[in-house]
Amino acid sequence: MNTATDIIGDLGHELARLTVIRRIITAGAVTISALLQAFLIQAFINPANLLPSGFTGVAVLIDRITAIWGVHISTDLGMLALNIPLALICLRSISKRFVAFSMLQVALSAAFLRFLDFQPILDDQIMLVVFGGFISGLSIAIALKAGASTGGTDFISLLVANRTGKTIWGFIFAGNCALLVIFGWLFGWEHAAYSIVFQFIATKTIDSFYHRYDRVTLQITTRHADEVMDAYIDSFQHGISCAEVIGGYSRERMYLLHTVVSTYESEDIIRLVREVDPGAVINVFRTDNFVGGWWSGHVDEPLPTAVPDPAKQPAREAARRRRSALMQDDGR
Repeated sequence: MNTATDIIGDLGHELARLTVIRRIITAGAVTISALLQAFLIQAFINPANLLPSGFTGVAVLIDRITAIWGVHISTDLGMLALNIPLALICLRSISKRFVAFSMLQVALSAAFLRFLDFQPILDDQIMLVVFGGFISGLSIAIALKAGASTGGTDFISLLVANRTGKTIWGFIFAGNCALLVIFGWLFGWEHAAYSIVFQFIATKTIDSFYHRYDRVTLQITTRHADEVMDAYIDSFQHGISCAEVIGGYSRERMYLLHTVVSTYESEDIIRLVREVDPGAVINVFRTDNFVGGWWSGHVDEPLPTAVPDPAKQPAREAARRRRSALMQDDGR
């Protein structure tokens, strides 16, 4: 008999499959992220004279340099001016949904900076650096977990990755270092040093909350390989292999299934396998590298229940018919 928790969980999963629900979740998350970013800049970065990383850091630096020269280009205008052309360039190369919600985050951040006024809540430099770094990382992680970003270098990295298959985080790190050198030269090396600590805490916070692009290997030992593989292939896009093995204690024939998935999907896959075969044994371990074809579509959705790709249904139906025919041929 299903418990109330199971019923609520099943209802939540069904609702999560609705596009409108996923879009509402993403819109709400990017709004919270933008509000936190505006609060961060006004209540932590400006009072402590810090420099954030990425395009937000560029916008803050432009704001301060132009203020010295008497031509003031505010941070909110700088964020929009830097991100809008880049978003238009990336629109054809990366997910349009990702670009749209990322630009919504940038636009809301700029609007909140323009129309809201947050006062500093701390007057100690160290506390501003530590808690500011945490809030910075948290605001970025919220946007990322919802399937969006704070724009800027995220656009560039995805664009290059999609076109070349390579990452450019080394170049992005070098760019941030160059910004810090300019910032330290103009406004003091002490502030640049505090900014390094601020950015480090922000990065560690993101690492603590956001693991969507990490990969894990699932090794599934089951007596019902066909049923588990059929259910898996019907729901997820990754490949899966099967080997026949002998149980060391029982000496019975079993099957060892092997697949590599994102951590984002792993809990849903484990739940599915346990539903099909409650006696299955599942070993999960981290995958540091993966060479070969990798399907990464829909990983920028806010919920893993959005993973199945309707565009692949005809091919999947054909593959299912071929499997059924082969099973009939060998007497099963």
